[in-house]
Amino acid sequence: MKSILLVEDELVISRVLKAYLQKADYQVWQAEDGDEATQLFDERKPDLVLLDVMLPERSGWEVLQYIREKSACPVIMITALGQTDQKLKGLNQGADDYITKPFEAEEVVARVNAVLRRSTILIKDQETKFFGSLKINFQSHNVTLHGLELLFHPRDLSLLLFLAQNPNQTFTREQLIEQVWGMDYGGSDRAVDLAIKRIRKTLENWPATEGEIKTLRGVGYQFCVYQKQ
Repeated sequence: MKSILLVEDELVISRVLKAYLQKADYQVWQAEDGDEATQLFDERKPDLVLLDVMLPERSGWEVLQYIREKSACPVIMITALGQTDQKLKGLNQGADDYITKPFEAEEVVARVNAVLRRSTILIKDQETKFFGSLKINFQSHNVTLHGLELLFHPRDLSLLLFLAQNPNQTFTREQLIEQVWGMDYGGSDRAVDLAIKRIRKTLENWPATEGEIKTLRGVGYQFCVYQKQ
């Protein structure tokens, strides 16, 4: 059973969402302020966080930053702030989706399902794979090269994990946006190019004889592996 950390200080909303999520077979933990949210996140290690922006003690933005400093766990922001700049702020800081109040509880459950479907947290086969000297643990989201841990922006990490889970397969920018950014992403597909550039920079010491992230002009990108996994 997948687990959800629901961080919402409006008790009526929190209770309704909890009921709908439990009906959808999710285990739900509730937090009413930012401090409780970070504590429960560390203790429970949920599969996804539903995070309100306006919270007592510590704001949703601060909680999101706290989560992103240690985890690529999917986070869906919930807020009454519907302005485009607020939505972009959440997505740029590492949120996986953004829901504006008022909303239907069924919509929230559908968004949770969609984010978890595309999340690499759901990968169950072969938690760890080796691509020559590059080692990727798909459950802990830990990436090491020559035994040294590599650090990625959360969105870049999600993109790398998706590509690595599908080695030697070519994906268009549109397919990568759908899988990693989500169907509701309204930005430019240049985001994919920029993410790939950053990933390549982080992987610059990965021997070319072992693999590479290859550009197929006019088509898309491919995680090429030249050594047996």
